Amino acid sequence: MSGHEALDPVWHLKIEQAPVIEQHDVQSSAAAESSTIKMAVDLTAGTVAGVAQLFIGHPFDTIKVKLQSQSSTGGTVQYSGPLDAAKQTLMREGIKGIYKGMGAPLATVALFNAVLFASRGQMEVLLAHKDGSPLHLSGQLIASVGASCAVSLVATPTELLKCRLQAQGCSAAARQRLINAGVDPAMHIMYCGPGDVARHVLRREGGLLGLYKGFNATLVRESMGNMAMFGVYELMKQQFVAAKGLEGNEQLSHLDLLLAGGLGGTAFWLACYPADIVKSKLQLDSYDKPRFQGILDCGRQVVAQGGVKGLFKGFAPALARSFPANAVCFAVYEATKSAINSFISQLPAQGSTRC
Repeated sequence: MSGHEALDPVWHLKIEQAPVIEQHDVQSSAAAESSTIKMAVDLTAGTVAGVAQLFIGHPFDTIKVKLQSQSSTGGTVQYSGPLDAAKQTLMREGIKGIYKGMGAPLATVALFNAVLFASRGQMEVLLAHKDGSPLHLSGQLIASVGASCAVSLVATPTELLKCRLQAQGCSAAARQRLINAGVDPAMHIMYCGPGDVARHVLRREGGLLGLYKGFNATLVRESMGNMAMFGVYELMKQQFVAAKGLEGNEQLSHLDLLLAGGLGGTAFWLACYPADIVKSKLQLDSYDKPRFQGILDCGRQVVAQGGVKGLFKGFAPALARSFPANAVCFAVYEATKSAINSFISQLPAQGSTRC
């Protein structure tokens, strides 16, 4: 060190600041790495949970869509209720009938649930308190809305393919119904699978934008439903922790998670079912001669035709589905996430990283 450097106070300042800057860089790098790992964990756990949820819940969803899509014109309906719809579907199409349209959501369920849980996890990172304390309920609700915006981009085309196949049912049976009614099947669109639906929409219903028919209604449904679902889920976990005198959510039993997840799923449909009715009708509406001009017009016509109860057609199977499907979804998500974190904690280079 030269004499000039020894007498220059700025030199000493540089020496004192250097470790601080280096420490800040290390902390920033560690935070970024932790956030990346958290996203990867949420993506994986959400994928596994989504597959489990789909196998449990899809039969209920099929019956719900069949009830939603049937017309009551002339005072007659095809199904008298959810049990009758299930009975007729099984008699005409077998066990495959209640899993009709599962190809589309199964192909994208990984992406759907991965986006939901990962985007919500990243929202929690953005909203996290500096002292590391858990988010308040208001923060959980904001995180849920942010996740809903992201997941609607995936849910809308998936739901469109699924709804059209579920409403049609078995193509052979659908053709026979048209013939019995004196209608030429050639005058109606008949789908052979999700790929056929997608090709038809892309070619004849506005291209890529056609797959996003009903996006606004889907966004409303997801936002309202996810706020209710995650809000109740987190609230129930907090209540269980307090009632049992536990130190944190990690000590909750599988039964606690099943119950919290089931109640959260029930809250989802209680909060947003009318929006789901509107979404399904918009996505099933004719492209060339549409009946509805938008969300409000669709809701108005549904109420005008069937009263307020028209907004809750098919509610019973949806509610019946919500508890078991979401109980399994959240329990599998937490179990998978815990297993991955346990594995990561045993890695020498990542021993201190938990998500």
